[in-house]
Amino acid sequence: MKVRCSGRFVSAKRAELLAAVVLVRGPPSRVDGPSGVQRVAETVRAKLRQAAGVLPSDARGVLPAMVVGDTSRLDPDLADDFTTAGLSHLLVVSGANLAIVVGAVLALCRVAGIGRRGAPLIAGLAVVGFVVVARPDPSVLRAAVMAAVSLLALFSGRPRQGVPALTGAVLLLVLVDPELSRSYGFALSAAATAGLLVLAPAWRERLRRRLPHHLADGLAVALAAELAVAPILVMMSGELGVVSIAANLLADPAVAPATLFGAAAAVTAPLSTGLARLILWPAQYPVRWIIWVARTAATLPYATLPWAGGALGAVGLLAAGGVTAGMLRSSRLRWLFAAAVVGVLAGVVCMHVLAPGWPPPGWQLVACDVGQGDGLVLSAGSGRAVVVDAGPDPNVMDGCLSRLHVREVPLLVLTHPHADHIDGVPGVRHGRRVDMAMVTPLGFGREARFTGSVPIRPALAGETWRVGDLTLSVLAPAPSKPHLTAGDDGTTMNNASVVLVVTRPGFSALLPGDVETEAQQALVSAVPHVQVLKVPHHGSRSQHRPFLAAAHASIALISVGKNNDYGHPSPHTVTLLQHLGLRVLRTDQEGDIAVVRTRTGLATVSRH
Repeated sequence: MKVRCSGRFVSAKRAELLAAVVLVRGPPSRVDGPSGVQRVAETVRAKLRQAAGVLPSDARGVLPAMVVGDTSRLDPDLADDFTTAGLSHLLVVSGANLAIVVGAVLALCRVAGIGRRGAPLIAGLAVVGFVVVARPDPSVLRAAVMAAVSLLALFSGRPRQGVPALTGAVLLLVLVDPELSRSYGFALSAAATAGLLVLAPAWRERLRRRLPHHLADGLAVALAAELAVAPILVMMSGELGVVSIAANLLADPAVAPATLFGAAAAVTAPLSTGLARLILWPAQYPVRWIIWVARTAATLPYATLPWAGGALGAVGLLAAGGVTAGMLRSSRLRWLFAAAVVGVLAGVVCMHVLAPGWPPPGWQLVACDVGQGDGLVLSAGSGRAVVVDAGPDPNVMDGCLSRLHVREVPLLVLTHPHADHIDGVPGVRHGRRVDMAMVTPLGFGREARFTGSVPIRPALAGETWRVGDLTLSVLAPAPSKPHLTAGDDGTTMNNASVVLVVTRPGFSALLPGDVETEAQQALVSAVPHVQVLKVPHHGSRSQHRPFLAAAHASIALISVGKNNDYGHPSPHTVTLLQHLGLRVLRTDQEGDIAVVRTRTGLATVSRH
């Protein structure tokens, strides 16, 4: 699709490949629709999604992702499980998918009696069609160029050489699109392929001396691919996968049948959805196996371990790998290495057995790690909790409440109608009973599209709610303020936030929503002494020191997303809180943060 817009060029702030930025004025106008090729590709993808409706709910999201890279129906929690298990590459179309498809096409050509000259041409057409439907992502482009080089070698009668083909593909693509040199996806794809070409053959031969051939082949491939991409993954995430090799070994036998069934259905679906559904029905079994492996591996303790991120983490991992390889070559050091591994494993097991689970006993308040937004949970008895705001993502909020074993929400408080506080409400309602929702009276009714049939009532300054031994007192907003309109800016809505004081024996907290300086100034005299302060507006710079000081809190919680575009929390605000004597904890660094009541006072426990 082509669009036309008007704007002005400004210099890029970062000295990268980006030469300039266009600041657009007004909405774009459509010049031309998608090309015929794009329409055909979207038709194939849409028909495959439609045919996948015959599969179970999880499988109908995973199979299109494996076959054509369509993740529109993929459950985010399931995608996280794939990432934790080291199987996220299965949800991204890559060289493995293309190799399976090309191999199947060449095999069919051989059965049909098509010779050495014709088979590569037909396989080349399959490659072009695959790239069009799967879209030219970095991994797809790398695989396509490498496949083209290999097919050219087959057509010319010369023996195929994997490493030269990979090198040629990488050089050609980087020359055509220099931005790929900075793409993690492209680097992961190239590194994994290099590992399979360079490391896997020698390891396969060695493993075949001691193991059955099929097991040796699978183990060599999994080890080579995982070790080749490990430094890049560490650089990206700061985590080291522990179960990924085993998970890949278990999932690998199911990848080829799932991909072949899916590819056959993708070709058939535009012609006959019924036939495509018939083809996909047996595909549910390998796909469900892959899903089971991902979920099981993700639930194992210490499926991932923290590691230094960035270049330092990658270099450290390479150094550790070099030391390990050197120790394994020496018979004396090999026993020392084995003893060290056994000792570490024993320590990990002991830590897991002795460490408290989640949620920690005696938890009073949990600040859920919902990203850039607020999602607070107050314990109200066994399986019950008061929820204050729901973050921007229903799945994330649902996951936090599930981990806390919350089945009933007597009261849901939505401090103000901003997306980062109310868009996650469906996640609160998912599988739970919600008795009442309390919202700011100044924007009353905007939350109705999320709350569904849950009764809504406005919060009134001065009123008190009691849920079990939990008391919630409303400090703001004052009902005399003007009603919010669609044109009100963010500051006006923030200052209309519901401000709560929460107390129970041995615990107290101030939850001020996103109120900014003006509203904070008006509330200074009404703020009581509390133990916990939820810092307003994700720790932005718009803070009134007397308001923060009036709470006399000892713990400050900042609910904020990693690497957010707003610069939250402001270093000025963090420094101010520390000068006031508060211990500052942030969800972007700590994950879910629980405030726990102990015999000696309040403590905090984090869940990364």
